[in-house]
Amino acid sequence: MRYPKFLPKNGTIGFVAPAFGCDTEPYKTAFENSLKTWDRMGYKTHLGPNVYAGCGLGISNTPEKCGSELTEEYCSDASDVLISCGGGELMCEVIPYMDFERMKAAEPKWFMGYSDNTNFTFLSATIMDTAAVYGPCAAAFGMETWHESLNDAYGVLSGKVNAVSNYDMWEKESLKDEDHPLVPYNLTEGTVLVCYPDDLCVMGGRLLGGCLDTLANLVGTKYDKVKEFNNRYYKDGVIWFLEACDLNVMSIRRALFQLREAGWFEEAKGFIIGRPLCFGEEAFGLNQYNAVTDILDPLGVPVIMDADIGHLAPMMPIICGGSAKVVYAGGSLGITYTFE
Repeated sequence: MRYPKFLPKNGTIGFVAPAFGCDTEPYKTAFENSLKTWDRMGYKTHLGPNVYAGCGLGISNTPEKCGSELTEEYCSDASDVLISCGGGELMCEVIPYMDFERMKAAEPKWFMGYSDNTNFTFLSATIMDTAAVYGPCAAAFGMETWHESLNDAYGVLSGKVNAVSNYDMWEKESLKDEDHPLVPYNLTEGTVLVCYPDDLCVMGGRLLGGCLDTLANLVGTKYDKVKEFNNRYYKDGVIWFLEACDLNVMSIRRALFQLREAGWFEEAKGFIIGRPLCFGEEAFGLNQYNAVTDILDPLGVPVIMDADIGHLAPMMPIICGGSAKVVYAGGSLGITYTFE
């Protein structure tokens, strides 16, 4: 696994929009405030050509232009790390226009984003054998004042943080809107983690995963290189981290069944499941818990649920492809990165 160089002091942060750009509110104002924040911290910023674009369908621009931007900015020496502007809906259509061979041949560079950006963070690990960060997108850093999770994300990119843990509270409903683009997270819910089958879990392995909506869409395509990843790292094993956006509880169950039956979980050492956006939903006796556990139980590995990953903020930055030790004990979850 290739680990990129960390963001150096006074280095340059690049921004790209392979999914949505920052052309609408509240994201435009939040993004522009984040640029001021990075400047105050001593960093330079570099904007890709699609950052303020909004002419695409479910993405910032045409798939060709989005793929070209990501490839060019990744291979360029204009920035030290890349942060995606936002999530999106159809970044899957950008994949054919990403030049994976060229990016793999280039100096590795940290890329951070989540949700639809799974289309790159996951494929960076499985196709390019290069670690990437599943973490907050650019506009989040415009928040006044940063939540601890944003400090963690910055710390991972800069090499100042090699361990993260769950946060005390989470946001069920955001107060961020066009009139309040810089508000902090609306932390109203106490974090309560659930671990199956026991209350104590210690596991090590390669972290792999992302947004389940996106991953289910990749199964069986020519970009599906999970079997090869499993073969490379079978001695380490894989700790899967998964979270859902648009999927309801039935869809979550179907998606996990699809991944399991496609052989993706053959080297699974355990699972970290983030809070789904459909948190609390039930249908026909199915809820967010048995939607997951009934499918994963035959694997006989630990499953930690309601973790700080994904669409219900805050989120721990997860190094996709990275080696880590995961400990769940006393209701708390900790992840330590070993960069091996």
